[in-house]
Amino acid sequence: MRVIAGKYRSRTLRSLKGHMLRPTSDRLRETLFDILGPTVEGATFVDLYAGTGAVGIEALSRGARHAIFIEQHAPAVALIRRNLGSLGIGAEAEILGMTVPRAIERLEARRIHGQFIFLDPPYAADIEYENALEALGESPLVAPEGRVIVEHLKKRELPGRAGELELARVVEQGDRALSFYRLALAA
Repeated sequence: MRVIAGKYRSRTLRSLKGHMLRPTSDRLRETLFDILGPTVEGATFVDLYAGTGAVGIEALSRGARHAIFIEQHAPAVALIRRNLGSLGIGAEAEILGMTVPRAIERLEARRIHGQFIFLDPPYAADIEYENALEALGESPLVAPEGRVIVEHLKKRELPGRAGELELARVVEQGDRALSFYRLALAA
């Protein structure tokens, strides 16, 4: 696994052995950031269920001002720290080793607004998708022009609406998909 483009281009990232993590593939990350383009520059990027940290690190590599990594699995938290350290990433990154609901509450209390929130729970954790989308759909964590991006299996149907979030676009690649949500426009 490597950083695709930007400041840390071609630098390798570590993963955990076994099947505890399913990192977002290089190809899917490349597709994601090709779609986001230069809008990532200067943004706050929140990586929920961060795993290896590859998606948030890619955002930093492409000019994000700040990345927040949310991961509750202690070995994955240590892995994210190692990956950030190997690249010399410091103050522009933050790791919250806790559940996604607790992290959302904590970030709301700090009045953080994410321009991009990437959501990639374990594929088998059906309830995590719905719970996280619903929480984000009612959360000021999503900046007014922000986007929530969900990685999932192509065959998984996600809701067209979750709270104030509405599905704007789905991009399929192989057996995976990226669903892009935005805040619903006021009527």
